[in-house]
Amino acid sequence: MNLESAALDQLFRSARSHNAWQDRPVPDTKLQELYDLLKYGPTSANSSPARFVFVRTAEGKAKLKGALSEGNIAKTMTAPVTVIVAHDTRFYDELPKLFPHADARSWFAGNDALAEVTAFRNGTLQGAYLILAARAVGLDTGAMSGFDNAKVDEAFFAGTGWKSNFLVNLGYGDDSGLFPRSPRLSFDEAARLE
Repeated sequence: MNLESAALDQLFRSARSHNAWQDRPVPDTKLQELYDLLKYGPTSANSSPARFVFVRTAEGKAKLKGALSEGNIAKTMTAPVTVIVAHDTRFYDELPKLFPHADARSWFAGNDALAEVTAFRNGTLQGAYLILAARAVGLDTGAMSGFDNAKVDEAFFAGTGWKSNFLVNLGYGDDSGLFPRSPRLSFDEAARLE
């Protein structure tokens, strides 16, 4: 069964990446609601390696500010919430709970290269699920990669196995800050049937 056209518009066709934000707070209950949706997105072996830090306080934003590239400071400081989308390099310690029907932990423990690529790939997927879940619960998003990962990791993840991947500003977008929609590749330009 297809979703109705309005739902597809909200998730994809009309959704935009926002750079300006209304001065309107996002309640913590809304953040919990979006997490409770995104957690159902598929990951390999149900590994769920993504970790999310919802930066919403002045103190948290101050810690983040020094890691941002110049072009991302204003939009991030004015966003009600900025999510650090990270992944846990030791995600496999949770596999006995998340994937109990096999000894999946043994696939990754002691194999740092496989653990890292699996955490990064599936954590990135979960970051995309976060964007769609945010849109589904009525929030606007602005994903970005213009920041110093090492500085973010030092400020927020010191002493853990977590590593930052990208940032997502969340809130209620101010359409006056939107750029014209950029073109997209057609099916024939981006895909092929074999």
